[in-house]
Amino acid sequence: MKPAGVVRKVDQLGRIVLPKSLRKRYQMNEGDPVEILVQGDHIILERYRPKCVFCGEMDHVNEFKERHICSNCLGEMNAMKQPRV
Repeated sequence: MKPAGVVRKVDQLGRIVLPKSLRKRYQMNEGDPVEILVQGDHIILERYRPKCVFCGEMDHVNEFKERHICSNCLGEMNAMKQPRV
């Protein structure tokens, strides 16, 4: 982790403002979901990327009934539906 060289204060509601330069560099826009992670005594902010509810995969993930499922798990589920010969 490299420091950004920016210091911000937390307001009364616990909010901080990410500098425009960081938002631009990391392509973060208003309304984008952000995941808050804790690692030891560090708080890490990441752009949220949905994970498959079954295997945790983050690539090729689609939403179905408010759940995220990757194409591999979806394929396995479809294979279960097909009659076996």
